[in-house]
Amino acid sequence: MPVKIRLQRHGKKGKPFYWIVAADARSKRDGKYLDKIGTYNPNTNPATINLDVDGAVKWLENGAQPTDTARAILGYKGVF
Repeated sequence: MPVKIRLQRHGKKGKPFYWIVAADARSKRDGKYLDKIGTYNPNTNPATINLDVDGAVKWLENGAQPTDTARAILGYKGVF
């Protein structure tokens, strides 16, 4: 089962709020996920990022592939 670390959109129209999740690559964007790793709120200035670094490292060690945006967030928080 290929696993991806990606963003799952929540919030209202025009006010996005994202969960950073580990999910099966075949599941829908806002569908079922395996583990919630953190949150990302681009509405605040600067953007707020809450991340479980240990959980993210665990998924990366087990072969999860982050999307481009998730890779940027993980790199910003020092996971890589």
